[in-house]
Amino acid sequence: MIYLDNAATTFPKPENVYRSMDECMRKYGANPGRSGHKLALEAGRAIYKTRELICQLFNIDNPMQIIFTCNATDSLNLALKGLLKSGDHVITTSMEHNSMIRPIVSLEKLGVEHTVVQCDKDGIIDPKMIQKEIKENTKLIAMTHASNVTGTLMPIEEVGKIAKRNGVLLLVDAAQTAGVYPIDVKKMNIDLLAAPGHKGLLGPQGTGILYIKEGLVLKQMKEGGTGSKSELLTQPDILPDRYESGTPNTPGIVGLGAGIEFIQNEGLDKIRKHEEALTDYMICELKKIKKIKIYGPKDAKKQAAVISINIGDEDSSEVSYVLDKVFNIAVRSGLHCAPLAHKTIGTFEQGTVRFSLGYFTTKEDVKKAVEALKKICKELDS
Repeated sequence: MIYLDNAATTFPKPENVYRSMDECMRKYGANPGRSGHKLALEAGRAIYKTRELICQLFNIDNPMQIIFTCNATDSLNLALKGLLKSGDHVITTSMEHNSMIRPIVSLEKLGVEHTVVQCDKDGIIDPKMIQKEIKENTKLIAMTHASNVTGTLMPIEEVGKIAKRNGVLLLVDAAQTAGVYPIDVKKMNIDLLAAPGHKGLLGPQGTGILYIKEGLVLKQMKEGGTGSKSELLTQPDILPDRYESGTPNTPGIVGLGAGIEFIQNEGLDKIRKHEEALTDYMICELKKIKKIKIYGPKDAKKQAAVISINIGDEDSSEVSYVLDKVFNIAVRSGLHCAPLAHKTIGTFEQGTVRFSLGYFTTKEDVKKAVEALKKICKELDS
């Protein structure tokens, strides 16, 4: 199969990810931080190593500020619900995934206000519009780094400057950029960074991270065993324990660490340039097909390797079905858990067919996808 659904989950993973997870399960799959025997200590060291690798990738000083979660949704919920209180105001954008917008809307019932800043038809936002919406009670700007629908890259560094200048915190959803685009939490003034382990970071599903800037305190979403301060009947305040109750996903976290090591060895620039080149090639080829409409910036320098299209007025799910069953090409169709984004680009009723390329996608894969679309268009004309 030609796999072009990397925005949902990257596949395949690097070989060292599979090996490291297998070795973890076979050789030291004990409960980290809960016992003092050799296996538990080795598991604990392996988890800490992944924290250090994450710090290296995002220019974070303290590994204890890295919280392991189940996925980016988990991370965003902890960030939003742990930070915002009644009377606070949060600013977000019209290109957000439901993992961001649903928690924000749910906080309305607790007295948290929100403003959704409208992006243009290509998903591009003007940072001045964010500046304009800042009020006295604005606590947080919460936004994606790149749209999961159009791939549109957001001006995070510029927004970070606006946030810092106004004494507002910045939460970034890096689901579509972590592991492909450079992210420096200091340079970009990011206070909270959420990312899944299973996308650009090349780790397994069931892993996610939340970076919390030192000095920032969130309310924990759960209480339980942490392996520390066990004499207390209340949750310990120390990080990361405060936010990591229960047995961690040790093999998953180890696999995430292996994914980051692969990224470091290959080089972030090499990975990004590969994806940019394929994105540019695919956009150029799609523009030659009359019946196809492409959404977003249509510029590989302004978008991640995510390309949304439609064939005339054809149902996006039907096109996706044909690509899968007839051409053995995996894509995603519909609203991609981002209804506001589709309203922004004008595809709320039809949805889109989304092609998302990855580091293991080849030019030949893209060529075959383009040829399949040409054949579908020809069939529709006949």
